Amino acid sequence: MISRGTHAVMDAIMCTMMNRAQWKLRHHAVTRERLDEYLDACATLDLQTYYALPQETEVQWRRDANTLSWNSPISGIYPENNIARAKLYPTQNPQGAPTLILLHALMSSNDYGYRRIANRFNRKGWNVLFPHLPYHYSRRPKGYANGALGITSDLVRNAEGLRQSVIELRQLIAWARNHGSRRIALLATSYGAWVAALTLSQEITDFTILLQPVADVGHATFGSPASRTMASLLAKNGIHRDDIDRHAHLSSPFHMGTATRPERITVIGGKHDLLSPPKSLKKLCTAWGGARYLEVDQGHFGYGAMRCALAEADRYL
Repeated sequence: MISRGTHAVMDAIMCTMMNRAQWKLRHHAVTRERLDEYLDACATLDLQTYYALPQETEVQWRRDANTLSWNSPISGIYPENNIARAKLYPTQNPQGAPTLILLHALMSSNDYGYRRIANRFNRKGWNVLFPHLPYHYSRRPKGYANGALGITSDLVRNAEGLRQSVIELRQLIAWARNHGSRRIALLATSYGAWVAALTLSQEITDFTILLQPVADVGHATFGSPASRTMASLLAKNGIHRDDIDRHAHLSSPFHMGTATRPERITVIGGKHDLLSPPKSLKKLCTAWGGARYLEVDQGHFGYGAMRCALAEADRYL
């Protein structure tokens, strides 16, 4: 059994790397004026408007072998990120089979583990979709590390990246339904679990398993050991935790319900996690009307949560 101290060291190493990445992008820090302009524009928006799907006729799906691609509904200054992509891992008889959508963590280093998980579900008769979240994998802009632009001190880009992720995930869910999948499930980790949690406000899934999602956005931005550099950069620009609260109705899972029944949602926390603290995840489960909460003996980084998630998935299957 790994000691609590070992978990703390593992998290400290990863947090140091994330803070270092933030420091390299310190010139991206959003200004007070730009943030106020964005927050003012979002103040009157509701979830249905903010995460609205484009008309299906506007989506031109392309398939190259087992890669799906389409034009992202949100375009930005980085052309690589304007094309959405998802890897498709079909089961032996894919037509009409249920579909699992796997969502990766922030700055996920490679997809090896996710491919193994996809193979596991393929053997059980499920198709698997693995979307590349904004700024990751095939969508990594030149000159930047994988996922480095996903969460930075540019809070406007962070918010728009989340919005982009949710809308694209909703498009993938629609694609799977249009291809005969009556059961669609989400299995998501960390940043990907944050995306999935927001999507649950708009979409009904057969089941969803969230591994250590961001529930308390203010803590993730200003109180987490992984965001110390970000918090310092924002403070220098006169931006504080109260400003995050102005966007909570659109970015905090605490502030929205879920279209999926709570008994079909499992949230998995890490006992020693300081990035997504168990207290906040338990609060989220309560806010959602009694979603199932499970806890493993690890920090934010580790493999225990995924082992727990796979066992939990078997219960839903």
